[in-house]
Amino acid sequence: MWRQEFTNSTYLSRRSQPCLGPALSQKKVAERSGKRIRVLVAKPGLDGHDRGALILCRAFRDAGMEVIYTGFLATPEQVAQMAIDEDVDVVAMSLLNGAHMTAFPKVAKLVRDKGGDDILLVGGGIIPDDDKPRLEKLGISGNYGPGTPLKTIIEHVEKIVRERDSKHPRSC
Repeated sequence: MWRQEFTNSTYLSRRSQPCLGPALSQKKVAERSGKRIRVLVAKPGLDGHDRGALILCRAFRDAGMEVIYTGFLATPEQVAQMAIDEDVDVVAMSLLNGAHMTAFPKVAKLVRDKGGDDILLVGGGIIPDDDKPRLEKLGISGNYGPGTPLKTIIEHVEKIVRERDSKHPRSC
């Protein structure tokens, strides 16, 4: 399984320039929390459009989160296994090919079956409004579309993970 961590990626620096603003700097995130949020950015299934996922990787990293990217063509089984193996707080899934109602629920089920009940699942991509409530019922939140401000996505992830950790701290 190909795995890439985004720490200081010149590739992303040249390719994308997300503007997060001073409120989301690494220092601010570190001041607000006791640990870095671990995010798995996933492209489950047959979707070759990676620009949005790469922008998310950089945005999460710039916000002080630890980011792991599955790369292209990860199966739902691989995504779920990586989520468990890497002990992530969040799986952020991105699909632009219309397969979100197949791939996202499958990842959600596999993550839950493997004991990842406390992992936040976030969806994004080309998702019709009619599908969003169905995904929410399956435990997949956010379901953001193209053009969603990065700050909105980051604040959503931070809020839910921090609330979860304040109620039920995860074991080390």
